[in-house]
Order: sequence, then C-alpha cells, then structure tokens
Amino acid sequence: MNKFEEALETYKTSGVEVDHALLEKVARSLGPSIYNADSSLVSGSDKSELETVKKNFMVKKLGLQEGPELDKALNEAIETMGRSNPKKHRAVLYTLLVKKFNKEHLFQ
Repeated sequence: MNKFEEALETYKTSGVEVDHALLEKVARSLGPSIYNADSSLVSGSDKSELETVKKNFMVKKLGLQEGPELDKALNEAIETMGRSNPKKHRAVLYTLLVKKFNKEHLFQ
C-alpha cells in the first residue's frame, strides 16, 4: 500500500460517513499536504484556521459567496466530525463541505 492509499484508508475509517469516491478526489486535490501531520488536520477550535478554510477552500476553490451560511456549514461539518475529536482530517472536512454545497462537479 502506498502513502496515498494509507492516508485514504485513515480517512475512510475516521468514523465520518462520506462518499469514498469523492473523498479520494478531494484528497488528491490536496496534494502533498495530506502527508504532513500538521497540514492534514484541521483544528475546529482555531478561529484563524477556520477562517483560512473558509477563504481558501470554500470561497476560492468552491466559488461560494462569503456570508453567514459558510460559517454555519463549517460549524455543522465540524460537529459532524466531532468537535472534541482531535483528528479532524482536512480531506474529510472538505468532502463534507463539497457535498453540502453540491460542488462535486469540481472534483471530476
């Protein structure tokens, strides 16, 4: 099993139900950041990190308009993953957001 497959297996067994085909595409789009312990995880309590996710992923990558609905969706995704869960994988979080906003076509 190569490094990508190992990372993908970790995401699939994280306890969050997501579309595995979409998860794989989202993970591939993240490039080498999924292999770095720090960049592969998201802190649900770090306001500046969540702001970065919102601006760089939700607005720039997904093309969404800035607004309170983005904060709400981000908080819902964090809750789904478990706010107290220290292993909130970026690829899983992004997959939840892609699905929430019906942006799967961006990852074909």
